[in-house]
Amino acid sequence: MIHPNSEISEFDIIIIGATGDLSIRKIIPALFKRYADGQIPEKSKIYCLARQKLDNSSFTQKISQQNKIDFKNSKILREFFDKINYLCIDIKSPDSKNLFSLQNKLTKDRVRLFYLATAPELFGVSAQFIRENNLANNKTRIIVEKPIGKDLISAIDINKALNSYFDEDQIYRIDHYLGKETVQNLMVMRFANQLFEAHWNNNSISNVQITVSEEIGIKGRENYYDSYGAIKDMMQNHILQLVCLVAMEPPSKFDANLVRDEKLKVLQSLKKIEDLNEICIGQYGLKNDDEDQIASYTQDSKKHDSKTETFVALIAKIDNWRWAGVPFFLRTGKRLKTRASEIVITFKPIQHFIFDKTEKNNTLPNQLIIRLQPDEGLKILLMSKEPGPGGIRISPSYLNLSFSDTFKNKIPDAYERLLMDVVRGNQTLFMRKDEVEAAWSWIDPIISLIKKNNRLPETYIPKSWGPTSSFDLLKRHGFEWCEPHY
Repeated sequence: MIHPNSEISEFDIIIIGATGDLSIRKIIPALFKRYADGQIPEKSKIYCLARQKLDNSSFTQKISQQNKIDFKNSKILREFFDKINYLCIDIKSPDSKNLFSLQNKLTKDRVRLFYLATAPELFGVSAQFIRENNLANNKTRIIVEKPIGKDLISAIDINKALNSYFDEDQIYRIDHYLGKETVQNLMVMRFANQLFEAHWNNNSISNVQITVSEEIGIKGRENYYDSYGAIKDMMQNHILQLVCLVAMEPPSKFDANLVRDEKLKVLQSLKKIEDLNEICIGQYGLKNDDEDQIASYTQDSKKHDSKTETFVALIAKIDNWRWAGVPFFLRTGKRLKTRASEIVITFKPIQHFIFDKTEKNNTLPNQLIIRLQPDEGLKILLMSKEPGPGGIRISPSYLNLSFSDTFKNKIPDAYERLLMDVVRGNQTLFMRKDEVEAAWSWIDPIISLIKKNNRLPETYIPKSWGPTSSFDLLKRHGFEWCEPHY
C-alpha cells in the first residue's frame, strides 16, 4: 500500500482531448491548484493534445477565459502555463512532425500519465495510439473517465480494448465522487471506530438513503444526456459506488485490491429488481411563473418527443448476512430543489422508552448524515434533554462536523486528490473493470424492465424534489425521504 502523503515524484501528464470541457474545467484547474500548493515538482510537464490548430498562447488563453482567470495578475499561473505544451495531434491520423516532437519531449524514466479526456468510444483508439507510437514507458498510467460504456456489452468491449494495450494495474477508472474527503472519511469512520462498526448492520439500521440532486439542467450536454439519462449517467457509477462504501465488509487491510474486492462483493449481492413499482422515473417539465422561467427538458434537448429520464428513484436490496431486510433508497435528478449529495443512515428506534410517554412523540430515530456537497461534513442526530427546570423534555439535536469549519487547510477538489493518487500509483479510489461490469449487470435489467413495460417518465416541476410517485415509492414501505441538510 502506497502512503497517501508519500512524496510526489517528477511526472509528465499527456491529456488527449485537451480542448474539451473535462480538460479545461476540471483536469487543468486541478493540476494548477496542486502546483500552487507546491505539490507538483518543478520539472514536471503537461502535454495537451487535440485536433484544434492552436499554439500555446491561444490554448492557455482559452483556459483563462473559460475559467474566468485574470492571466496577467498571477505570477504562479504564468509559471504553471509555462509547463504546458500544446500539440495539434489527431490520434486517428497523427501529424508526423508533432508526434515526433512529443516523442522527443517526454522524459524517459519519469512517471507518465495519459488522461483520455475523450468520448468512451475513443478509449481503445487512444490506447492504441499511445502504444503503437511508442509513447508508453514502464511507468505509464492510463486514466479514463465515466461513462465506461452504455451497457454491459459496450463496457466489456471498452475494457477489452484498454487491456489489449495495457495491464489492469496501469488503468485508472476515475469516479470523482470517490475523491471527496467525506467519502474517504466514511471508510475511516466505519473501520477505525468501534462506535459505528458495531452497529453497522441490519440489527441496528432501519434504512439507508442516498440522494444526489442537481439544480442545473443539461445545458451543453444535450446529445450526451439524451442517449444516457439519469440511470446510466449517475446511478450506474456515482451512486452505486457510494452504496459499495456504505455496505462493504471490512478488508483485512487497507489495500487497493482488497478494498475493491469487498466493493465487488456488494455489487454482486445486489438483488435483481423485478417489480416495476420499486422504480420511479421522471423528466423535468416547464416552470413559468412570477419567480422562475425554466425550460423543460424537451425544450433544452430540442427533442420534443424525448422519453429520456432526468430523475430516477429506486429501492436497492443487498442479499447478504449484514444487510438483509435493510432497504437502500436511491435517487438522483436534475432541476431539483437544490444541489446536494447526501447519505443518510437511519437507525432503528430504541426498544424500550423509559421516559414520560408524552415525550415519546418528540423523539426521532438516530441518524448519521454524510454530506458530500455542497458543504462536506458529518452530522449525527441524537435525542437530548432540553435545558431548563420542570422535568425532562426531549428534543432532537445534532452533533455537527463541518470539514471547512473544523480543518484549517483548504479541502482539495476531488480531481486534485485523484490525480496525485495516480502519480503515486495508488488505485484504492479507482474502479476495477470487474466493478464496472458488475454495476452494469445490475443496471441493464432495470433499463430493460422499464422499456419492456413502456414506462414513461413522470413530469415534475423544476425546483421541486421530483415526481410525486417517488414519494409514494417510500410511503408504500413505511418510510419518507429525508430532505438534504443544506
